[in-house]
Amino acid sequence: MTSTVPVVGTRTAEGSALQAVLLDMDGTLVDTEGFWWETEVEVFAKLGHALDDSWRHVVVGGPMTRSAGFLLEATGADITLPELTVLLNDGFEDRISRSLPLMPGAARLLAELAAQDVPTALVSASHRRIIDRVLDSLGPQHFALTVAGDEVERTKPHPEPYLAAAAGLDADPWRCAVVEDTATGVASAEAAGCRVVAVPSVSPIAPAGGRTVVSSLEDVDLTFLRGLVQFPIG
Repeated sequence: MTSTVPVVGTRTAEGSALQAVLLDMDGTLVDTEGFWWETEVEVFAKLGHALDDSWRHVVVGGPMTRSAGFLLEATGADITLPELTVLLNDGFEDRISRSLPLMPGAARLLAELAAQDVPTALVSASHRRIIDRVLDSLGPQHFALTVAGDEVERTKPHPEPYLAAAAGLDADPWRCAVVEDTATGVASAEAAGCRVVAVPSVSPIAPAGGRTVVSSLEDVDLTFLRGLVQFPIG
């Protein structure tokens, strides 16, 4: 699956404003935000540097280049960004090969969207190699489209990933419901013009216009998502 092949015939039934559901991956569908931090701590420990726990809130939800770049600058580690990226992806892939817990409510929501033929996309800042491994657990059949962070020119918090997903599903962004767990992902979706449900994982997210905050994915179902998409934003 790639972010560039449009899917035809994906609009929902006439009379429903919701045309598509776009889902973040790490921390939203799979409980992996902690895995990323553990991997970063382990990799930098091997490089002779201890990470400050307060940095976790800086790097969560961001693209690999931003998160790894911040940690490089903060620690002064003697390694290039491309080399560090490989080590982080390798370490994370090893962790998810041993355990990949889904977030509460994720399997139910995916099953409901599939049963109701709702066009659904996975939109992640993670690289394609990681997404493909996670899809083995989530079920690739649940997604008409997947967008990886290394397949777009500008990843989250830029709106490009969500704009690409909406276009690939032949949907209007304002008629898409997005589920995200970080401020970075929320900013990306809102900049694209989507309605957003925030399910905070590591850092709190405040409610705002066009944004609903819930405590768990178990609070989200198709009726809830359809209720969000009623009128154009702005």
